[in-house]
Amino acid sequence: METKLFDKQGKEIGKVKLTDKIFNLDINKTLLWENVTALLKNRRKGFASTKNKAEVRGGGKKPYRQKGIGWARAGTNRSPIWKGGGVVFGPKPRNYSVSIPKKKKLKALLSSLSVKAKENTIFVIEDLNLESPKTKKFSNILKSINLNNVKTLVSVEQIGANLKLAGRNIPYVSLKRVDDINCLDVLSVDYILITKKGLEKLEQRCTTKKS
Repeated sequence: METKLFDKQGKEIGKVKLTDKIFNLDINKTLLWENVTALLKNRRKGFASTKNKAEVRGGGKKPYRQKGIGWARAGTNRSPIWKGGGVVFGPKPRNYSVSIPKKKKLKALLSSLSVKAKENTIFVIEDLNLESPKTKKFSNILKSINLNNVKTLVSVEQIGANLKLAGRNIPYVSLKRVDDINCLDVLSVDYILITKKGLEKLEQRCTTKKS
């Protein structure tokens, strides 16, 4: 399997081979669903909190006498049926995260990369070391590859300071190191642009862990 290779200015200069052991595997949809669901759960912040009857302020005194006024009996104004009272079975801070085995993470990443490779949405660029932190220059490179205004994962071996500054203002670009990408990062974008050294690092990461 091959894909397009671009130079530093974003001009197509040839083809580059993609390893079949990474980019041409059978797609395991069940595994992808399991990993994406787990990753989304791990992003969730369980900060929601309500006060129950014991935590609401006030209620120390009986609001009115027990009998003789024709109202329902009440021992506290902190009761959930009163305005300003406690909440019954309300949310409390909790941890939604789940653990994923390393082998499952890797297999899901391989499946997601195979999805993008079969859709011909993975491109390789020689290098992305920018001389200056100019967003316009980075945007022009993407425009030359026809990746402007489309969700793109830009994956490199190491994120340089200039590249980080240039890419942070482009809303449709997600900039990540090869060692940090997962199946959710891959599936949530339309295209993947990876540097040549990043591709070598990705192949090394996948084949080493797989073995």
